[in-house]
Amino acid sequence: MATMITSVLARDLAALGRVGEDASSESVLRALTTTLARGVPGCSGGSAELWRDDRVLVSGSHSELIMLVEGERAIGEGPSTEARGTLRRVVVADVLRDRRWARYAGLATRWGVRSALLLPIEISPVLLVVGLYSVRPGAFTAQVAAPLAEMLTEQVGVAMANLWEFDEMRTDAAQLQEAMAGRSVIDQAKGIIMKTSGCSAEAAFEELRKVSQHHQVKVADLARLLVEEHQGKTP
Repeated sequence: MATMITSVLARDLAALGRVGEDASSESVLRALTTTLARGVPGCSGGSAELWRDDRVLVSGSHSELIMLVEGERAIGEGPSTEARGTLRRVVVADVLRDRRWARYAGLATRWGVRSALLLPIEISPVLLVVGLYSVRPGAFTAQVAAPLAEMLTEQVGVAMANLWEFDEMRTDAAQLQEAMAGRSVIDQAKGIIMKTSGCSAEAAFEELRKVSQHHQVKVADLARLLVEEHQGKTP
């Protein structure tokens, strides 16, 4: 096999960086694994493990590969474990002939895997371990893996960076919306106090503040209770 990179694969990997409203780490990893399974010559399926400290998010193009990855983690040995520990690419030319991980060989053949390529990709502060699997031996070699690893590092890095930036924007927007909603209900509560007490807006807010401190609740929460009671929504 001359190369693992085709024009279709390059295009689909680049598309991972386009983050939409429903984007998440899970959706990016799922898209990555299906892209690899569909676009890499000789690849039957893909897996992705997103590690942050000791926590991991696992995705796969097929459920069998998710079970293979989780099974490998349970026995504590295999190509994914080695790739994560050494931060080096690991090639398994033929599971049946490889003598490095006897217990892993049984797991892999159970799910029909004969050869594999594991690529560790550092995207601070996380580590991504990408797995490519084939139902036939000799599907992957160290020589042709290098350009694929380089492209994956670049494109997946862009995708994750865009996702994190988008998540930050969504968090900021949610916090702003919450703040605006709180300010609106406080204004309504001030209006109720002003109408019933004939005081100024400043005096109404001061009254809200004093009561919130006395009862140890947020001003916005107290204001919401007052508005709901005034509208007959609570007893």
